[in-house]
Amino acid sequence: MTQGRAPPPVTVLVLAAGASRRMRGVDKLLEPVAGQPLLRRIVGSALGTGAPVLVALPRNNPARRAALAGLAASIIPVANTQEGMANTLRKGVAALPRTNAVMVLLADMPEIDTSDLATMIAVYCTAPQKIHRATSQDGVPGHPVIFPPWAHDDLLALQGDAGARAVVTKHARAVIAVPLTAAHATTDLDTPEDWAKWRAASNGD
Repeated sequence: MTQGRAPPPVTVLVLAAGASRRMRGVDKLLEPVAGQPLLRRIVGSALGTGAPVLVALPRNNPARRAALAGLAASIIPVANTQEGMANTLRKGVAALPRTNAVMVLLADMPEIDTSDLATMIAVYCTAPQKIHRATSQDGVPGHPVIFPPWAHDDLLALQGDAGARAVVTKHARAVIAVPLTAAHATTDLDTPEDWAKWRAASNGD
């Protein structure tokens, strides 16, 4: 970082446009965690950092929108969600100022909290030209990931359902690992069985 120059600001982009297909009719983003829907919890955690927060939601999902009532996050409606995660990412990144870094945060991670996200931003500020990827405490790669402004074009070119993995792979030498508490960065829950196992192990509610 140039001496005396502030790093580009970070905007948090919460990806919440998936269809929860593996939940067999239940919306995982509305599952209760610590007394509130998971989606509201993770967006609230992002807002707790003080960074601006964008939430990519399906265009026609009033229940998810209602879960965010009263929160100071901006909604990015996403059509054609069947096109995959890259479509959602492109919509979200296109809504960002080109001068901002973007923290890509998945909405189905019940253990991520404000402290984790603040840690990510603090480490990013020490090396703002790098990509910062969260890992578990023992080094397993996970989420979220912070991309500096120079990565916008790569993110806007993504296709398919692999998310931003291709950008991380392409710029592997620019990636800094950021360990978070325990398995916060790697715990995502996609099926009813995942939820049952997690709740049994963690007393999550």
